[in-house]
Amino acid sequence: MTRSAVRLGWALGLLLSSAAYADEAPEKLVIAGDVWCPINCPEDAEQPGLFVELAQQIFAESGIQVEYRVINWARAVHDTRRGKLNALIGAGVEDAPGFVFTATAPGISQMCFFSRPDNAWRYGGVESLASISFGAINSYSYGAELDSYIHSHQQDSRRVQLASGDNALAINVDKVRMGRIDATIENSWVMAHYLSHRAADEQLQEVGCRTNSLPIYLAFSPALESSKRYRDIFEAGLQRFQRDGRMTRLLSRYGLQPLSAQLPR
Repeated sequence: MTRSAVRLGWALGLLLSSAAYADEAPEKLVIAGDVWCPINCPEDAEQPGLFVELAQQIFAESGIQVEYRVINWARAVHDTRRGKLNALIGAGVEDAPGFVFTATAPGISQMCFFSRPDNAWRYGGVESLASISFGAINSYSYGAELDSYIHSHQQDSRRVQLASGDNALAINVDKVRMGRIDATIENSWVMAHYLSHRAADEQLQEVGCRTNSLPIYLAFSPALESSKRYRDIFEAGLQRFQRDGRMTRLLSRYGLQPLSAQLPR
């Protein structure tokens, strides 16, 4: 056998083994969002977040690998809408109109206002916002009534200031602490987790919440044909996890209480 024949045989063997490896490569689902711990936490965190773990465990049972990415929220919404990403983490229906949602909400978002401890203001409905300035996060949904207020006043920094980027929560908290705004609005789970890692002199007080909680989801891309299949797999998994107690155990790992009921969309 000539050297060229040996080299040709070696090359063919390498090609065939590479093709076999490609056939065995797991199906991959890419999910993304900005850090909203404990719903989804930094990529290098010991606990990646409730929704991330739910997705990883549920899709693993169908042989699907979940890749989690931390991305600016506005970009994550945009890229998921266009099909560059498979799913958006922690979205409400009003965050992502037209996306593909499960019937079951994996979590609930209770939106509350937070201010400095020496601030006497209390949230008493949208009308009470007229006397303060508050911080929110760009492209987040806080429910129809608050979204309308934010949209109407977002050009007036004396009323509303919008933060963007991976550190938007920290930006809004710092603005409150420095007196640049009177309050900020945030998910109660998220703020409790954030403040649990802050010093005593960095604490804020809760000063009122929206009356109604909002269901939040893993929202699948409207641009991908695979989204309905992924939605169905995730929905079936959520139902299993609720029946066999795995949902309760996972919630408890993040210091969260079981959801008493699923909210309608």
